[in-house]
Amino acid sequence: MITILLLLTALSLDAFATSFAYGSSRIKITFKAMMIINIIGSIVLGASLAFGAILSPLVSESFAHGISFSILFTLGLIKIFDSAVKNFIRKHSDANKKLEFNFFNLKFILNVYANPEKADLDGSRTISAKESLAIALALSLDSFAVGFGFALAGASILLVIVLSLLTDLIALVTGSYFGEKLAKKTTVNLSWLGGVILIFLAFL
Repeated sequence: MITILLLLTALSLDAFATSFAYGSSRIKITFKAMMIINIIGSIVLGASLAFGAILSPLVSESFAHGISFSILFTLGLIKIFDSAVKNFIRKHSDANKKLEFNFFNLKFILNVYANPEKADLDGSRTISAKESLAIALALSLDSFAVGFGFALAGASILLVIVLSLLTDLIALVTGSYFGEKLAKKTTVNLSWLGGVILIFLAFL
């Protein structure tokens, strides 16, 4: 249970940081939008867990744990690097322009991931259900790889999905609340902490 909660904490930190960014920018995430982000993220995580569970009996235990370690450890390093890249993009507007490119709307997804408040396309200061789809996709990029690796280590799929729905919703609500309270007095980027937790899980 402790290991599962650590996993979900690592995955929900991005949701917290994203909703914090909206709150500090005075952009409201509707409850419907939160549920869409939450459900899509949990579905992606559940699908990856199921995929990993299907493959798990086909490989030896030592090999499965080796793959699981490699995925969690590598993704942890990527998330730490990712945190540095996000900070760089936010601080250098010229660099942001150079990094934009079109490939199946990937430009928009990368832009949202690095600077989440830009998902408010219509300038309404509210994230609608439609706008939340891009956010959900951006936040789900990690979930598939992590879920697959975690399933190979023998995690309970149903328990992870149920707890994921709860922890992600808590992360979105509390992130938005604290973002509104602090209102740009400070910034938060917890992706690096998620990476540290994933590396810790890899060794567990």
